[in-house]
Amino acid sequence: MKIATLLAVSALVTLIISAPNFIESNESWPEYNGDGARSHYSALTQINAQNVSQLKVAWTYASGGADTVFHRTQMQCNPIIVDGILYGVSANTQVFALDAANGNPIWKSKITETEGTTSRGVTYWREGQEKTIFIGAGKWLYAFDALRGKPVATFGQNGRINLKEGLERPGADEYVSANTPNVIYKNLLIVGVRVSESETALLGDIRAYDVRTGKKVWAFHTIPQMGEVGANTWPANSRQNIGGANAWAGMAIDRERGIVYAPTGSAAFDFFGGNRKGDNLFANCLLALDAKTGKRIWHYQLVRHDIWDRDPPAPPNLLTVTHKDLDGRPRKVDAVAQITKQGYIFVFDRVTGKPLFPIEDRKFTYDGVIGEYPAASQPIPVKPTYFSRQSFTEKDLNSFVADRDSLVSLIRKARTGSAYIPIGKETTIFFPGTDGGGQWGGAAADPEGILYVPSKEIPVYTSLVAKKQETRSRFVTGAQLYKQNCAACHGEDRRGNHDGSYPSLVNINKRLTADAVDKLIPKGRAMMPPMTHLSTAERKAIVDFVFQKESDTQVISSKSGALPYQHTGYNRWYDRNGYPISQPPWGTLTATDLNTGERLWQVPLGEYPELTAKGVPITGTDNYGGPLVTASGLLFIAATRDEKLRVFDKKTGNLLWQTQLPAAGYASPSTYSIAGKQYVVIACGGGKLKTKSGDKYVVFALP
Repeated sequence: MKIATLLAVSALVTLIISAPNFIESNESWPEYNGDGARSHYSALTQINAQNVSQLKVAWTYASGGADTVFHRTQMQCNPIIVDGILYGVSANTQVFALDAANGNPIWKSKITETEGTTSRGVTYWREGQEKTIFIGAGKWLYAFDALRGKPVATFGQNGRINLKEGLERPGADEYVSANTPNVIYKNLLIVGVRVSESETALLGDIRAYDVRTGKKVWAFHTIPQMGEVGANTWPANSRQNIGGANAWAGMAIDRERGIVYAPTGSAAFDFFGGNRKGDNLFANCLLALDAKTGKRIWHYQLVRHDIWDRDPPAPPNLLTVTHKDLDGRPRKVDAVAQITKQGYIFVFDRVTGKPLFPIEDRKFTYDGVIGEYPAASQPIPVKPTYFSRQSFTEKDLNSFVADRDSLVSLIRKARTGSAYIPIGKETTIFFPGTDGGGQWGGAAADPEGILYVPSKEIPVYTSLVAKKQETRSRFVTGAQLYKQNCAACHGEDRRGNHDGSYPSLVNINKRLTADAVDKLIPKGRAMMPPMTHLSTAERKAIVDFVFQKESDTQVISSKSGALPYQHTGYNRWYDRNGYPISQPPWGTLTATDLNTGERLWQVPLGEYPELTAKGVPITGTDNYGGPLVTASGLLFIAATRDEKLRVFDKKTGNLLWQTQLPAAGYASPSTYSIAGKQYVVIACGGGKLKTKSGDKYVVFALP
């Protein structure tokens, strides 16, 4: 680094150390998605509709760690900006701090145990001169001095705590990670985690830790203990036999009231619940908890006895809306809105949990497989208007789909046409797909009560197959182990899935050695969680099968599956030309007025340039990442597979400006101001949807 740069950075750090307590301002972006309300909103107005077309790249930062050979790394980070310092996460899960005015490096971590984590960002805490950055990587939650990047020695064991402790249960695997930034309330760090989605998943408790010591202060049991509220919605001793129900998507907080809002995931296994008969509280809930104690204030279960992987995908949005009281007079209501994978928006009074729009309890009478007990009814919001279409049949095939006749034949034999059809032995079609509808990037909310939601509408199909008796015996082969542990993602034919989220393993010997794959299995990478439950012999048997070595050697199974079924994969449905089979739009951006529940506008998000060139109207694309909304009437969003950053007019949905990025921005942008100059930053990590991986953070500003 040049001497002038070192001096500038040193001066910046000295200034911050001597500065008074940090006061939140519109010029910073101090939390994940902007604030505790997870609003994705900024009051900055320098960049507006009249000058947005003049945006130029102000600076870029190569964070390092990108896989530029196989393109399997991602960056989903929404960077934060505090006191003129930008904090982000690299493609290989290293925290870094930069001078936010010019991108000059200040510090970078050296985390070695990342274990498959794709981080969505960091959490910042400050009291007086103490300033700490927290990040989850693998099973560890780390604390770093925010100014110098040194581990906070007083936090846990030399600056980290083990998140697996307290989540163990008999027969569970090892996988746990806090890859979404946590919530700060006073001197508490409130943590939700990601666990595996298999029958061996750990428990999903929500926990709070002291920010200085790492000592656990409280825990909320998302799968209740015997005698606790909700325990009667599970079989006896469920905490010993079932995992999941974890708060993986992130949380919002009302600090004035001391309430944290946590959406919870599905109980594991995702697609069969015969071992967990009942509604399964507090899985698939929006929980309102006392941030100080962890006590439940209210909850609403969005899906009962989830066997569809329909857990809420993103943090809720806290906002204020105008609704009429019993006398018909308008009144302001502090609300919490939760988007879903199904394309619904649930809106509640933030304090009481009362729905602000009607929710119908609708009966669904579809049969499940033998041993399954689907819920008799599910809550369906009448309003707000859905942001995704709700059914898929042969009539919904796109006009230029390849192999139409064979697709029609397959669809006619499938279970489709409605939400909440239990997966059967026949093909079952999800629409929207298993990952949305709404996805982890979440929605933006402005002070006018408008919600802006990116979404996707691509069908997914799967089925349940019975586990063969021998797979539950003491001895198993590599083929059987692969089918049990890997086929749901990589396919029984080892060809991966169509959008590249799970790569093909055919001819893997041309990309990796057998030894490299053997070492990868217990560590995980990208979408692949660590498979620490497999023994050395089981790993070798899987590797031999994947590399098509001539071996029928049986090994002793360390764990025999308790459930009678497994699913056949998250199969996003594309035709042989690589396009979704459904009628476009395949990706959308929707504005909904939560004061009235009515849709204001919806536009396609993203395009396939080759289709547009042929005269096909813009189709939208699969997308991952959230929006940024500003007081000047702009909405910034990347998210799409065509590797662009776009700016829309938030009132009309009209496209105002777009630019090409060095790699796809599967992340949410942030904005901030330094010395009166407004900047917008996006992490360009790519690596999904068959797009190249990157490591750059790109920052835009007016000339």
